[in-house]
Amino acid sequence: MKTTVDLPDDLFIAAKKRAAELRQPLRALIERSLRAELGRAAGPPAGKPRTIRWVTVAGGLPPGVDVSDRALMHEWLRQQR
Repeated sequence: MKTTVDLPDDLFIAAKKRAAELRQPLRALIERSLRAELGRAAGPPAGKPRTIRWVTVAGGLPPGVDVSDRALMHEWLRQQR
């Protein structure tokens, strides 16, 4: 399958140089690198598990705001200026 990927110039140049050193096409280097990255264990990072601290506040939508209608929501925002 073909695809287009935007890479920073310095990364592309380094990859081309590495592929030339290994005497292989850039495609092979990229494929091998992706397979290595995707083959890593996808478990949680080592160390203490992180917990999410949810922050909630009382409130809601201001009167007159209808988020289901984009045009009305924008009109409400314009009126607040």
